[in-house]
Amino acid sequence: MLKVKDLHKSYGPVNVLKGVNIDFKPGEITAVLGPNGSGKTTLLKSILGMVIPQKGAIMLDGASILGNWQYRDKIAYVPQIANFPGNIRVEELIRMIRDIRPGAGAYQELAETLKLTPFFKKKLSALSGGTRQKVNLVLAFMFDAPLVILDEPTAGLDPVALIILKDLIAEQKARGKTILITTHIMNLVEEMADKVVFLLDGTVYFHGAVQELKEHTGRDHMEKAIAAILEKSYA
Repeated sequence: MLKVKDLHKSYGPVNVLKGVNIDFKPGEITAVLGPNGSGKTTLLKSILGMVIPQKGAIMLDGASILGNWQYRDKIAYVPQIANFPGNIRVEELIRMIRDIRPGAGAYQELAETLKLTPFFKKKLSALSGGTRQKVNLVLAFMFDAPLVILDEPTAGLDPVALIILKDLIAEQKARGKTILITTHIMNLVEEMADKVVFLLDGTVYFHGAVQELKEHTGRDHMEKAIAAILEKSYA
C-alpha cells in the first residue's frame, strides 16, 4: 500500500502540490494524468525520493519514506528519459545494475521477450529510442519490487513491443503489485487502468475508476473526458 497524505511542495512562490491525498492499492493500476505543470512529475519524484516536500507524508507499507533511502529497493522505475552512458554496451549496463542493486532476478528471458538480446553487444549510444526504452524495461522488470512506477513507458515502442509491455504490466498486476503509470495514450488508460488520478494545478481534481471519470464529465471516451476537464479549467 502506498499512501500520499497532505503533500505540499513549492518552488519559490509557485505551489506545485497543494495538499495531495491519494491511496494507491496493491493489485491496481493507477494512471496519473494531468496537463503540463499539473504536479504529476513532482508527485512521482516525491515518491521516488528525488524531491523533498515541505509538508505531508508518503507511506509505503505503513512506513514513512522520508529519510529512509532503503525503501527504493521496493520500487521498479521506468523513467521517461534515461541518460545512459553511451560507451557502455547493453549487457554491461544490465549486469552493472544487477551488481549494484540487490534483488535482481534473471534477465535473459525478459530480454528475449522484448527482442533485446540481439543488441546486447551494442553500445548504448548506437541504439534507437525504442531500443533504449526496452533497456529501461529490462532494468525495471528484472526486480521483483512491490511498487512499479512507469513514466511514459510506451515512448518509442513499436506496436509489437507495446503489446509485450501490456502483457508485462498485466503480469505485474496479477502478482499484486501497486502500479503507477503516466501516459498520453488514452487508449492504454482505458484498456489497462483500474483507477485514474487527474491532477490539476497541484490538486487532485478526480480520483476514481475510468468509467466514473466518463460519467463525471458526461463523455463516453477518455480523450473527450480529459478535454472536458481542461476546457472547464481554462474557461
